[in-house]
Amino acid sequence: MARHPDAQELFRSVFNAEPDGEWFAPGRVNLIGEHLDYNGGKVLPFALGLHVRVALRKRDDNGVRLVSTLGRQVWESDLEEIRSGKISGWVAYVAGVAWALGSDFGFDAAVDSNVPLGAGLSSSAALSCASAFALTDPAVTGKPRPDLETLVEACIRAENDVVGAATGGMDQSASIWCEEDHALLIDFGDASRRQIPLPLAEAGLEVLIIDTRAHHSLADGQYETRRRGSERAARLLGHEFLAQATADEVRNLPDELQPLARHVVSEEARVDDVVELCDAGDFEKIGPLLTQSHYSLRDDYRVSCAELDVAVEAALGGGALGARMTGGGFGGSAIALCRAGERGKIEAAVDAAYREHGFEAPEYYLGLPARGAHRVS
Repeated sequence: MARHPDAQELFRSVFNAEPDGEWFAPGRVNLIGEHLDYNGGKVLPFALGLHVRVALRKRDDNGVRLVSTLGRQVWESDLEEIRSGKISGWVAYVAGVAWALGSDFGFDAAVDSNVPLGAGLSSSAALSCASAFALTDPAVTGKPRPDLETLVEACIRAENDVVGAATGGMDQSASIWCEEDHALLIDFGDASRRQIPLPLAEAGLEVLIIDTRAHHSLADGQYETRRRGSERAARLLGHEFLAQATADEVRNLPDELQPLARHVVSEEARVDDVVELCDAGDFEKIGPLLTQSHYSLRDDYRVSCAELDVAVEAALGGGALGARMTGGGFGGSAIALCRAGERGKIEAAVDAAYREHGFEAPEYYLGLPARGAHRVS
């Protein structure tokens, strides 16, 4: 794992000045509820200890300078260029938030992160959210901070309209709203949220995140294909969202749409079951539901890949209580629910399976529900 981020150190070395402060926003992992956000269903992410930190200082002019430990090259611009929306690369996640918030001051900012890129753990949303907290801090602006809903919406707008990446808001909501030892239940059907108790460490459990380091080009266009298929199924059944359908209705769909709808309806039910178990404190019983979710994503939604399937089966063989792919699919990460102290055995099982299949060795991260975005100093 990368060293602990120190954005302030980078800021001082590059800009030869003290930042006004440092702000933190975490990555996230979705415990269950995959491909349900755009289907009007429920998701259950929690924030990770992996995070982005942004050190920022307000300027007296319209200039903007950004630097990251990833490259250490300084990007220079101004508010006028930012407002044009003609920005690309990682800086768009910072400058795009300034645009979405309507910021009226220039700033210098330094960014550091230990959220792995490409692992499906929302490094980009963490960067946007940390930037939003920095740019709206009353100590920086001299004004009250907007409500958190406004910050989430600004981060979504930045990714959709400036970066050009379609996002439904789960990642930004998790990075900002999550609380320690809780998962965040988000219902995209009615836009409601609820904190769900998930004190894994207290229960002697942990989530092992397995970054497969696999990214398949065959996924190009596959996300949109599944989204369009789901939307068509919902229209045929007369629903606004496919998550509103029942299992009986799914059987009336054309054959080619039934697997997609079957996943959405069954995954929605699994989220409800996991929430009920969390509320009751029966955390070990979550395991089999995670595994069922993976098989549904593999067989019905068809968004898994060999690396994910091997990781899940090896983790289960190594003693995991349950395991599944997480994220959009076709690579990225899998998660395994395990008892504390058994991570080593599960990692060894996955490593052996990857060597047997000739895959690149995966990387591992500990997933315990952490606090959302906040000021560090």
